[in-house]
Amino acid sequence: MNDPVDTGPYAEGLDRNRANYTPLSPLSFIRRTAAVYPEYKSVVHGDLTYTWAETYERCRRLASALRDRGIGAGDTVAVIAPNIPAIFEAHFGVGMAGAILNTINTRLDAAAIAFILDHAAAKVLITDTEFSDAVKQALTECNQSPLVIDIVDPQAEGGETLGETDYESFLAGGDEEFQWELPRDEWRAISLNYTSGTTGDPKGVVYHHRGAYLNALSNAVGWDMGHHPVYLWTLPMFHCNGWCFPWTLAAVAGTSVCLRKVSGATIYRAIAEQKVTHFCGAPVVLGMVINASEAERRPFSHQVRAMTAAAPPPASVLASMEKEGFHVTHVYGLTETYGPAVMCAWKEQWNSLDDEARAMQKSRQGVPYHVLEGLDVRDPETMQPVPRDGETIGEVMFRGNIVMKGYLKNAPTTEKSLAGGWFHSGDLGVMHRDGYIQLKDRSKDIIISGGENISSIEVENILYEHPAIEAAAVVARPDDKWGETPCAFVTLRPGKPASEQEIIDFCRDKLARYKCPRTVIFADLPKTSTGKIQKFKLREQANSLGSLN
Repeated sequence: MNDPVDTGPYAEGLDRNRANYTPLSPLSFIRRTAAVYPEYKSVVHGDLTYTWAETYERCRRLASALRDRGIGAGDTVAVIAPNIPAIFEAHFGVGMAGAILNTINTRLDAAAIAFILDHAAAKVLITDTEFSDAVKQALTECNQSPLVIDIVDPQAEGGETLGETDYESFLAGGDEEFQWELPRDEWRAISLNYTSGTTGDPKGVVYHHRGAYLNALSNAVGWDMGHHPVYLWTLPMFHCNGWCFPWTLAAVAGTSVCLRKVSGATIYRAIAEQKVTHFCGAPVVLGMVINASEAERRPFSHQVRAMTAAAPPPASVLASMEKEGFHVTHVYGLTETYGPAVMCAWKEQWNSLDDEARAMQKSRQGVPYHVLEGLDVRDPETMQPVPRDGETIGEVMFRGNIVMKGYLKNAPTTEKSLAGGWFHSGDLGVMHRDGYIQLKDRSKDIIISGGENISSIEVENILYEHPAIEAAAVVARPDDKWGETPCAFVTLRPGKPASEQEIIDFCRDKLARYKCPRTVIFADLPKTSTGKIQKFKLREQANSLGSLN
């Protein structure tokens, strides 16, 4: 940042002040929408409906109640909840209190939750009772002693209360007229999201107010959402802050239709009854739609737009969605880029292509979001762009305002990830002649299952704990429902028998269920002359098995 400051007539008497400058923050959206559209629906959760005026009041109450407990700048508030009003409100109320929101994956096991609570130094934990088993265990394992607030949702399946108060009582103690302020510095952290790398411990990705503001608006512009969309929460709000869509919906005065359990039946019901116009999700969500039974389907006459990311969706899935009457937009990004930062921007001339060719175009990852300054495929050694030939593989790199601040308490990894003025994604791809990128592989061997990242090394470490396993390697196998699932290749010790189910059960005792292998293949693992396992050969073998049903 060595640009000279303005001088001469463009500087004299033209200083930045409160009249001509306000830090960018997505919190500003809800204040405007509550004033302009106070009576419009903001949130629908079963029989419960809030207006934007009511949601704004609830968010201010949350901020006030947190402040009364001494929560403010630099403090972390963790939330473990499905897509229900409380987690939506936390996207505004926590920031209004000046704190940082940390939404935690509801599918994590106790050990992972404990690690996150400790690493984030969470002072408050707002948790849904349905996940009390894992949370209760996590609280005994971590060093933190956060204030625990229970969400008691009538739709929750079982569980127990763990805290000193419940969410609604906590809000009742807050002030609906709480006077909050935007951060003085838009670079201030707004949220913390954890992502698994190739090591077992997740990394804490820090977002700032500026990036969240810009990506929220870019969602609306890129997807051409217009005002007052009806958005179905099939994408978890714990994942990259719901791709920044809580803030997007505040900007465009949309309606959030909460969905605690995602299935083909619940998606079709919401579309028919709530007139849903938009939803997001991994290819597994698209699979729920196209594979829904006749009994689960409901007729609808309006257009529904779906945005999908995670593992590149097969062209056949995209084509099937189009035939069902859904308009699909393909996006790509990482936790480190606030969710989607690349979009397969559609061109009119592609409409004349046949179904297969059209789906192939749509399956490419695409071009930069409106607010992403730079997107390229480069040689990570020389940092030179690869040729735009659709064949030369390089690393996908990002630059701009929607790249993370960095990794919490991890300066070396932050420096390495942002080396050379670009964020190094670790994803391998090609650049096409028209400037559209397409992913080809993942250099870190991350498996994306149902939109969730799974570290192959983490799974391998567990496999190596089994007394009968001599060697193990984990790669992705195509899966019709989840996109990808872990496929384990293992070599057994002489005289130590073990069955496929025994190994799967062993993993289930030690890992979150979605991380466990669904396939186990017994074989001698191919290795280089230096003893390194050749995973590319295993991936080829896993792909040759075909997709799991």
